[in-house]
Amino acid sequence: MFVDKAKIYVKGGDGGDGLVAFRREKYVPEGGPAGGDGGDGGDVIFRVDEGLRTLVDFRYQKHFKAQRGEKGRNKSQHGANADDMVVRVPPGTVVIDDDTQEIIADLTRHGQEVIVAKGGRGGRGNTRFATPNNPAPEIAENGEEGVERWVVLELKVMADVGLVGFPSVGKSTLLSVVSGAKPKIGAYHFTTLTPNLGVVEVGDGRSFVMADLPGLIEGAHEGIGLGHEFLRHVERTRIIVHVVDMAATEGRDPFEDWVKINDELKLYNAKLEERPQIVAANKMDMPGAEEQLAEFKRKLAEIGKEVDIYPISALSRTGVQELLYKVADKLEAIPEMPMVDELVELSERKVYRLEAEEGEDFTIRRENEVFVVDSPSIEKLIKRTNFSTHESVMRFARILRKKGVDQALRERGAKDGQTIRIGDFEFEFVEQE
Repeated sequence: MFVDKAKIYVKGGDGGDGLVAFRREKYVPEGGPAGGDGGDGGDVIFRVDEGLRTLVDFRYQKHFKAQRGEKGRNKSQHGANADDMVVRVPPGTVVIDDDTQEIIADLTRHGQEVIVAKGGRGGRGNTRFATPNNPAPEIAENGEEGVERWVVLELKVMADVGLVGFPSVGKSTLLSVVSGAKPKIGAYHFTTLTPNLGVVEVGDGRSFVMADLPGLIEGAHEGIGLGHEFLRHVERTRIIVHVVDMAATEGRDPFEDWVKINDELKLYNAKLEERPQIVAANKMDMPGAEEQLAEFKRKLAEIGKEVDIYPISALSRTGVQELLYKVADKLEAIPEMPMVDELVELSERKVYRLEAEEGEDFTIRRENEVFVVDSPSIEKLIKRTNFSTHESVMRFARILRKKGVDQALRERGAKDGQTIRIGDFEFEFVEQE
């Protein structure tokens, strides 16, 4: 089964909570704080495995969640960091954020990795909050939540040579006679519904990978027919072998076929116009093929286009060996394509102290009698604050004052006792005396 697209859910592990604890040794009077930090949550990492060829495994498992970090321990011991979750993907996998449609990574090399969901940072224990003014704080942070998202995986076939052309021009037959691949062959359009790969042995010690790609029709760049399901695979190939039915057995004009397919490639991705191309003039053993080939060359000359043309018959294997030699020569002359720019390494872990985040932007709006404060950093602070202790609540209020939220609410008309909402959290506004 060939599966070249999948949508999955990934979530980094939550950080472990920090601990409030104090030293209890018999001979240590007035022992200080001893609560350790929580461990970091595990990352979800995609790693390329050249032994995989499809995304079929993601049909049966669609959720990937890393473990959370351990809670902090007493005696100032750090909770254990969670192990990362490594998910194996085949080479040629493009990872796309489902919400933003941003390409997160383009994975092509064996062993290549990318973090797709960062684990949350562990919360700090009360040893981190000790100050000369408060040597025994009862403050500890909750662990940070791990990143969660839906991602789309698209597999683009990794092949040296891609066979393109209208349906039923003989691409599958050509692949079957030059390699050990056994593609389905039939006398009807779209016999090939998924890419077929074959290793071609040229005969002089050279070899390359050839892909028989599903047939194109007009409008493919807009998704018509197999459209994008086909075109995404062409982007990976180093050389395009354009198979043309030179006997016009379907009643179409071979030159028009060639023009239309090239237009579709160009409209989908302008870079494909620059990709080296060889025309395989197929079905030369059929009546009228010679005349059509002469006409094809004449029309090419009219538009001033120079293209390598190799007359062949995939069925009788006439001219096929010469075509393979030419393809191998061309591949040797082309440097290995950089398949990808090293894309996105997601969200490097930032280490910061929340108390230091002063003056950060926030907005305030009213919904009837409720004042709503919008600020990602304050919402994160709320999630990390343990509101079960008085000291944590006071610290939270102190940080809001430092940021200028209290003053801004006052200027917007907030009065004592009115409701303030930040994210999912609501509290009463209290005027400080």
